[in-house]
Amino acid sequence: MTPSGLESQVRLRADNRCEYCRMHQSLQGATFHIEHVIPKSRGGETTLSNLAWACPGCNLRKSDRTEATDPRSGEVVPLFNPRNDDWADHFEWHGHELIARSSVAQVTIAALNLNHSRRLRIREAEQMFDLFPPS
Repeated sequence: MTPSGLESQVRLRADNRCEYCRMHQSLQGATFHIEHVIPKSRGGETTLSNLAWACPGCNLRKSDRTEATDPRSGEVVPLFNPRNDDWADHFEWHGHELIARSSVAQVTIAALNLNHSRRLRIREAEQMFDLFPPS
């Protein structure tokens, strides 16, 4: 499969949304990235089952991590894995803010800064175009 064919499959599977923060690409000035859920530096492969569609902010903040320290408990917890975890099991919307339903969500929200004020404003703008909340 060609790299562009793989990119197309990843983007379509994600419905043009970041698989971490759920932001839609259509209102963004930057192109979203193909992100290795398990980084190549940790043995992750470039296969459909290990790739996610990610906005630049999530991709850059996640970097090569697969886990982070829970700000409440101090324990090391896995980050949300869009290939293995169901988003709705871990996160819920409270207005434009993401609320954690699990320790996985808690560390992901903190590590990827998912409730940054800029992200909240983007969600408000998405709502005006019927792109928020994501289904």
